[in-house]
Amino acid sequence: MSSSDLIIRRYRGTDEDIVVGLWSRAVRQAHPFLPEEGGGERARKLREVYLVRADNWVAERDGAVVGLLGLMGAEVGGLFVDPEAQGGGTGRALIEHAASLHGALTLEVYERNDRARRFYDRLGFAERSRRAEEETGETLIALDRVAPLRSVSWLHVREGRLLSVRTRGNGTFYLPGGKYEDGETAPEALSRELAEELGLTVPAAELTEAFVIHDVAHGQGGRRLHMTCFTGGPQDIAPRPGREIAEYAWFGRAEARERCAPAHGQVVDRLVAQGLMEG
Repeated sequence: MSSSDLIIRRYRGTDEDIVVGLWSRAVRQAHPFLPEEGGGERARKLREVYLVRADNWVAERDGAVVGLLGLMGAEVGGLFVDPEAQGGGTGRALIEHAASLHGALTLEVYERNDRARRFYDRLGFAERSRRAEEETGETLIALDRVAPLRSVSWLHVREGRLLSVRTRGNGTFYLPGGKYEDGETAPEALSRELAEELGLTVPAAELTEAFVIHDVAHGQGGRRLHMTCFTGGPQDIAPRPGREIAEYAWFGRAEARERCAPAHGQVVDRLVAQGLMEG
């Protein structure tokens, strides 16, 4: 299963026993160096403080709660995934959900929690500082991640091939679209970008959100990408490249993987799964 099978929703009081059990299993696995982890005073604080005061979210798969995210503003106070569900994209999806709410994120992780440190490193977090935790004496590492680059893209498939564009001076193809300007909604930004890049008139009202892609932004020094993809608009088009666009092309799956930005891979996989492109 992929992270697209997940549902992320707000925590409800009726979830308490389920998420406390999930948390207990997860932290015992992650923190074997902490005596009596997963119960006692720490469990009491989870129930009486963190589940009450934090902005909590849960991830569900097939109706079962498999993850818990606790936010205190832009700080990730806790991220826990049921050990049986780890490795399936739940933690990544919850972090990207936090980023969609707050942009830049911060958190602390135990120095000896090697698996979590590798996980956060893959997601673009960088160490800011260290401190000794008074309660346990363990070293906590503070990590930060800059806000993801937010963009919009248009999915236009013709005879099983995906429309892509290349800007001047760049050898890599991207999906048509680009960044937001101040005050724009996502459909408004995409409507403007399509007019500027390809001379196309696609009213914002005709665009429908298809899905969101999270990846590393190409050529941005490891910064994360939050790309909202849309369908809709005219199907019979005759693009007229703007001054920044060197060329456009329709690519099949193999060509897209060879010539396009990394996020294309996820987009193509989604379109193949939907039967819109050949595998």
